[in-house]
Formats: sequence, C-alpha cells, structure tokens
Amino acid sequence: MAEEKKRRKNSSEDFGSDEEPGEVIESAPPLRVGEERVFNSTGLKKRLLRPGAGFQTPEFGDEPTVHYVGTLADGTKFISTRDKGEPFTFKIGQDQVCSGFNQAVLTMTKGEIALFTLPPHLGFGDGGTDGVPPNSVIQFEVELISWITVVDVCKDGGILKRVVKRGEQTGQPGDLDEVKVRYVVTLLDGVTVAESPKEGVEFYLKDGHFCPALPKAIKTMTKEEKVDLIVQPQYAFSEGITSLPTGYSSVTPNSVLRVSLELLSFKPVVNITDDSKVVKKILKVGEGSLTADEGASVTIRYTGMLEDGTVFEKKGYDGKTSLSFITDEEQVIGGLDLAVATMKKGEQAILTISHEYGYGSQEVNSDLAVIPPFSTLVFEVEVIDFEKEKAPWEMANHERIKTAGKKKEEANLLFKNGKYQRAAKKYYKAVDYVGEEGQFGDDDNNIVKLLKISCWLNGAACSLKLNDHQEAIKLCSKVLEIEFYNVKALYRRAKAFMEISDLQLAELDIKKALEADPHSSEVKSLQKTLKQLQAESDKRDAKLYTNMFARMAKDCSIGTKRPKLEKVDNSKKDGVMAMELEK
Repeated sequence: MAEEKKRRKNSSEDFGSDEEPGEVIESAPPLRVGEERVFNSTGLKKRLLRPGAGFQTPEFGDEPTVHYVGTLADGTKFISTRDKGEPFTFKIGQDQVCSGFNQAVLTMTKGEIALFTLPPHLGFGDGGTDGVPPNSVIQFEVELISWITVVDVCKDGGILKRVVKRGEQTGQPGDLDEVKVRYVVTLLDGVTVAESPKEGVEFYLKDGHFCPALPKAIKTMTKEEKVDLIVQPQYAFSEGITSLPTGYSSVTPNSVLRVSLELLSFKPVVNITDDSKVVKKILKVGEGSLTADEGASVTIRYTGMLEDGTVFEKKGYDGKTSLSFITDEEQVIGGLDLAVATMKKGEQAILTISHEYGYGSQEVNSDLAVIPPFSTLVFEVEVIDFEKEKAPWEMANHERIKTAGKKKEEANLLFKNGKYQRAAKKYYKAVDYVGEEGQFGDDDNNIVKLLKISCWLNGAACSLKLNDHQEAIKLCSKVLEIEFYNVKALYRRAKAFMEISDLQLAELDIKKALEADPHSSEVKSLQKTLKQLQAESDKRDAKLYTNMFARMAKDCSIGTKRPKLEKVDNSKKDGVMAMELEK
C-alpha cells in the first residue's frame, strides 16, 4: 500500500512528461524516475532522471534552452554544453543537432532531466559526425531549462511572435476591447522608429494603432504578456510610407520591423444589443457568475453624462441616494436596463447608449443638466448589490401559484398598454412557475389548469398582435389539448390559420367553435371574413386555370403545317388531355 502511494505521488509530480505532442498514449501512466520507455515507432527511448514542473511542453517552432551531454553506447562523450559552461538555445524543427534531438525535447517539461537513446536514423545516420562513427546508437542526457514560444500569428510568416514572458491565463482581448500596451519599434539595424510612453498607450483594437501588425498580435496575447515581433512589410508599411505621424521617425519603404510589445491590461467591451447601440466597457470585473438578469432587484450607483462630458445626473455619490429598480420592468431607460442585467455584483463599467435606447427624440430636464433630443448617453455604473427573483423550484406550491397569478396580472397590464412583446414574456414566465405536472394536489390542479389556459390564450393574443402566427397556433393548440371546444382558442387559431392562408384548417376551427357557441357574434364575423377569403381564392384559382388552358391552346395551335387529316387527329388528342386535366 505504501509503495502504491509512493508510485501515485511520483506519477502526479511528473504528469504530462511522457507524451510527445501529436501522440496519444492512453494506457501508459506517466514515467517514474528511473523508468525507461520506447516513445514511438521510430525507436526513441526515454529514461526519466528528474521530473519537471507543470505539464506544458515545447511545440514545433519554439526556441528551447537546454544543457545536454552526448555519449556513444560505450559511454564515450562526444559533446557537452556543461563542459563549455553555456546552455544551448535552438529552434525546434531546424535539426540543429539531429532530428531525434528535436523529438526528445518535445516530450519534456520545464526543469526536467532525461536520458534519451537514439537509433542511428534519429542520430547522425550512416555519415556520422565528429566523434560519432557511422550508424552509431547515441545517447543524450538533456535538461530543459526553459523555452520561448514562437507563434506565426497570421500563418504566413508575416508576423512572428516570440513569447518573452507569459501572461495571466485570463483570456485574450477581442476586436471591441480597449487595450493598454507598451512598445518599442526598431528596424533590423537597431534604429528606433517609435516608442510608446512608459505608462503605455490605450486604444480600441478595432481602431488599430501604428501598423496592422500590432492589433493582430495583441489579439493573441494575455494580460502582462511580453513578446518580440518580427514584422514583414505587408503588415508594416508595405505601401511605401516613408513618414509616420508626429513623434515617429521616418522609415524606408518595405522595411522589416522588430517590435518589443507588452500587453499591460485590457478592458473587455461587450456589444449588448448586437447593433452597437448599447455597449458596455468593463472597468472592474464583478464577483461570482450570477448577473442581475430579468426580474432581479438591483441597486446601482452611477454618473450619467453626455458625450461631451456634461454630467446630467448622479446617484449614489456625494451623499446622494443610490438607485434601486427591478430589471426588465422598464423602470429605467432601455439601454441602462439591458446593460445592468448583464452585470455582476461589484462590477464597474462604462455604458454608451444611443438615443434609440435612451430618451429618443425627447428633450429631458435631468437633475444637473438638460439632455437634448437624440443624445447618446454615457453612464459610469457600479452594481452595489442585487437579489435575484426566486426560481420556481425554490418555492412551495402555494408560492408558485401566487407568483404565477401575479405575473399574469402584470402581463395583462402590459397588454392593455400595447407592450405585447413584454406581455408575452410575462405570460410564459407565469406558466413556468406552475409548469411541472404532478406537483400539485387535486384542489390546486384545477387552479393551475385555469392559470395555464388563461396565459396560453393571452399569449396567443400577443402573438397575433406581433404577427407571429405560428406561435399563436402553437399556444391555442396547447389549450385545445386540455379543452377540446374552447371557443377562444378555436377562434384565435382560426384567425392565425387565415393569416397564413390555411383556409381549410381555419374553416374546421370555425365550425367547431360554432358547434360550441352557435350565437358567438365574433366567430360568425370571422366566418364571414373566411367566406370572402375563400371566394377571392376561388376567383384567383379560376383565373389561373383559365390562363393556363389559354396558353396550352395557343401552344397547340402553333407548329408546322401538316395534312388536314393530321390536324384533326391532333385536335382530338388535345381534347382528351384537356378533359384529363379538368378531372
């Protein structure tokens, strides 16, 4: 048992050190110190002498720094960086030692020491080299000190990125984000072309900066990452630009640039409405994963400004009361409502809200300034706290029924005010609270059934107002599964069928509705409208067939002249075809 624990401990320490990239060894456990394994079909052998740290290994194109000692099978040494006192840096893929040496280093983690045995075809082959006879099996004791990751940013060699310092593993900036970077740009001869301020420079990635290479490279970086770039002319100044903006030195056309670049920080920018009319720039990330989405009681503090910086309102600062409201209840302007619903507790952000989601064409007298018509608004907002609405599963049955009834009443009020989209959402939410079957007793089941029917019918009325006829049909069908002769459901479904020109199904629903309520004036009126639509449809069909037969007759009358007997025979055939079509 003790030996097994020790084996597991060793296995966990050198996890990841036994696999060559591109090769999956599912059944093999990590190497233990002193253990040897044949690594792939080429015959490369590896014995672990000291485990490394972590699980990352170099990749093709990277630049590792190693110490290594090469010996023959009999122990004769033919090369040693340790004897020279300097480690060796090379690029994986260029076979600066031999092909097997590349394969060996690809299996190692940082700080690892291993002994590799290479067959002749992975070593120096039948030609040998200094100190190595032809067709010799050789060994390398290798220590992987570190490596620099090299990335071909555009996959065409135009921007090569060498990672000097790895950044925080917190994600990379996107096109909309605002970044802060520090950089020095030089030519290949070492002449400095441009340099950012020591505190860095801020810009939005979508706007670009200096040359096309910078935003492209930055999108592959993480916070606090430092890199060196080699930039070919097509991503620098390939158009022959010889003078740069004020403060930059001149460059010759088609210059290759070296760029020392550090991503100091970035502020994520979120397009809330997909049309860039409500945009959120995150200044401080909030706590946890929950957001103040629809129905949450949220408390915020903010400063509201016009685009020119004029402050028109403050809440929660300088002794002023913070603002509390329920999201998705239209208690604040639309853009603020939508954006806050995406925020976490403690999150700070700058919101830019176009007039369509602000005060529109109205002039508004706010606390500190007048907001002109069609104004874009800027809010610096912090979510102090919020309390999410209880989920159905968190409630007792009587709470769920009560909440569903309340949602329905709220939806009814929205419907009366012409806010059909929001009313429909409320009806759906009401049903969600009582949606699970078999959760209620007999007495409650009847109440729940009536609630569902009412919400589905009203939801169908919203769908008809919104011209979503398929949704109206779906909701009415739900009602009719429970009450086969519900007149309102039949009436609204028939109306939806008529809107999508399915007159036969509309006629069936109207007949059922009149069977249930022969005196319904609304159904009779709808039936009259249906008959008019059917008459118009019949006229269109008659005209269509008349034109079709006219074209057929015309086509049959055109042709080369033939004997009289042949013409008579053909006309008889045409008559038979016409009769068949009429059937």
